[in-house]
Amino acid sequence: MTIILIVVLVIVVAIGLVAVVGMNRLRQQRVLVDEAYAGIDVQLTRRAELIPNLVETVKGYMQHERGTLEAVTQARAAAQAARNVGEAAAADAQMTTALANLFATAEAYPDLKASTNFSELQAELSRTEDQLAFARQYYNDACSTLNRTMVTIPWSLFVGVAGVERGVFYQAPAGSATVPSVSFDDAPPATPPATPAPPADPPAAPPAG
Repeated sequence: MTIILIVVLVIVVAIGLVAVVGMNRLRQQRVLVDEAYAGIDVQLTRRAELIPNLVETVKGYMQHERGTLEAVTQARAAAQAARNVGEAAAADAQMTTALANLFATAEAYPDLKASTNFSELQAELSRTEDQLAFARQYYNDACSTLNRTMVTIPWSLFVGVAGVERGVFYQAPAGSATVPSVSFDDAPPATPPATPAPPADPPAAPPAG
């Protein structure tokens, strides 16, 4: 009887240890996901802080590109209003497209491209984008690790007890990778060249006398 009690006690203790290890593993991985998302938020905030200076710098040169500048401003507002991963990813894609349009449009303004302030802001935004890309990948890797653990036995048995939610991947909406089109508001549409008229037929020879 004593041996049976010892065996039962050992089994109970082993199950308890596995449960503790499982809950700790799940919660630690959830913390890593949250910390990784905080890294994305830092870079998004940094980029948003650069936008007002960028708009102030370029609007003096691009007075006829109001739509392009408004798109950047609206994207910044959407980024600041984001409250979850999905909204942040959508605002991120909107901002990426708006900035791509702005920098593509800036190619038509040599004076703007020659501006030191503009060049410095463009370089800083480029560095921020590189850091943001790394932060996105790090976050998605953390989500992938957590989600795999949550469906792997024995850890999956303790998901409910640990109170851990699955990681939501940071994905841009469909179509965000489309190359932006550039529209110059002050440039008239190009007119195709006129087709040259065919040469006139030579005059008929006079009849023989």
